[in-house]
Amino acid sequence: MAFIRLLASFGAGGVIYLTPIVFHQASFTAVQVSQGLAASALIGTVARLLSGVLLDRGLTCSWPVRAAALLALMADLVLFQATGFNGYLVGQLLIGLAAGLYFPAIELAVPLSCNGFNSSRGYALARSADALGVATGALLGAVLSSMEMIRMVYAVEAAAVLSMLVVLLLTPLPDGRAALLHASTATTNNHKHKHKAESAPNGDTKSEAKANSEADWRWLLPLIPVLVVSVIATGIVSLMQSALPLDMVRGGLARAPLSETSSGGLIAWQLLLLMVLQWPIGNWVAKRSLRFGLGMGLLGFITGCLLLAGSALWSGGSSLIALAMVPIAFGEAAFLPTAAEAMVEETPLQHRGLAMALFSQCFAISAIAAPLLAGVLLDHQGHGLVLWLLMAGTCLAVVPLLKAVRPRYKPNLSASPIEEPLDATNPRTAALH
Repeated sequence: MAFIRLLASFGAGGVIYLTPIVFHQASFTAVQVSQGLAASALIGTVARLLSGVLLDRGLTCSWPVRAAALLALMADLVLFQATGFNGYLVGQLLIGLAAGLYFPAIELAVPLSCNGFNSSRGYALARSADALGVATGALLGAVLSSMEMIRMVYAVEAAAVLSMLVVLLLTPLPDGRAALLHASTATTNNHKHKHKAESAPNGDTKSEAKANSEADWRWLLPLIPVLVVSVIATGIVSLMQSALPLDMVRGGLARAPLSETSSGGLIAWQLLLLMVLQWPIGNWVAKRSLRFGLGMGLLGFITGCLLLAGSALWSGGSSLIALAMVPIAFGEAAFLPTAAEAMVEETPLQHRGLAMALFSQCFAISAIAAPLLAGVLLDHQGHGLVLWLLMAGTCLAVVPLLKAVRPRYKPNLSASPIEEPLDATNPRTAALH
């Protein structure tokens, strides 16, 4: 599972960071490039929900990942030779579909692959594979760009997804949910029929049906705090790719504009930090409560955003930007695997596919909303001071939501409810008293 994620992120690393430059060189306007990225994000939201629903109906995790690899291969072939807007748009739509099918399935595959160790450590390993793949893919993309072979990033991704298909053919992702999902559905239906038969003589059939319908969606309520916080956190991750480069090249109130080379070096520094910190930090927070991991992530984001805001007020602010990358990489390394684990531990087995679809929607929402908000603020202010102060304040404002976060189901395949009272000797639940 980790190797598949490594291959996928390695292929995507260069494509994510260099596609805007590829089509800028093809004389596309900024509006045209943005329209393609927005269309990709929008169609990805639909594909995520479809993937989640199919997974909850018993589809094995390998099939959406296989479909995503084929769609990504088609996108690479289209984008490699695209010179007009229509070809670019088709390629972006295919990428959005691929990402939408891929993420819920590959996230759900993590706890299913964890035999003999905690799924929280599995998510730390998975995010480490993502970070290593994106960093090396982006580095290779930069090398290809310097050799004036920038479109070869699509050939690199094509080779990566073909390798994914071979790995999945030899070793499909583990998935033993089908029998348990069918058993759970049968038990639920029998319970509903029994309830209906008992209530019919009393004329309460309609009220029971309404109650059952409400119960079907009650599992969503505990997820709301994690989803809200995740939108904010992934928004900061999105701003690292969109607003921060613009902020650096525009300069601040006292900081002079940085060159494109210096800005690229600082972005590479952030990717390197994440690659190095992801496993030790993710493994560290995995041994503690969900609330602790999410809180450490928000603390890192708050500290980093304050340093970025301060960089605008100092002539040597570039050193503060470099320093800010450390807590931001720390925050990302702590937050993302813990948030994915929280979605698993707060959701019953029969709804985990849709839960992962909703979690991955946070990335799509923030990828659309955060750059738009940042663009308005940067154009209006001319620097990023207000933007980074606003993000730090927003992260601080959502910290109280973490009080509602606690594990409700075991993360393993049984997904049995955690009994109350909580076991104070368990490091993942002791902090909840």
